[in-house]
Amino acid sequence: VQLQACGGGLVQAGGSLRLSCAASGRTFSTYVMGWFRQAPGKEREFVAAISWSGSRTSYADSVKGRFTIARDNAKNTVYLQMNSLNPEDTAVYYCAADGVRSRPAPIPTEADFGSWGQGTDLTVSS
Repeated sequence: VQLQACGGGLVQAGGSLRLSCAASGRTFSTYVMGWFRQAPGKEREFVAAISWSGSRTSYADSVKGRFTIARDNAKNTVYLQMNSLNPEDTAVYYCAADGVRSRPAPIPTEADFGSWGQGTDLTVSS
């Protein structure tokens, strides 16, 4: 599956933004989809993941209650709605696809996801 993320940009602290990731190739609805991010000078970290049907989601503690992952299988797209943004959310955000599981692993890691998009930049100013 090929992934194309978009929607990043510059936003003020407290603001909101929605990222999108469009998929092409194999059947999108059979992939667990995830979002990861990598801040400058840091390791890439898990943000959120969603099951095939969208009924199960998983979030990093740092974004719980602020970020929402959703998918539209008819449009082959996964979204990350980000609210109450703060400067610590500044990072390159990557979408990823897991073609093995039907729902997110208990603690999703990069190794669970075999396909990656190119990343989209988010900068949150204080």
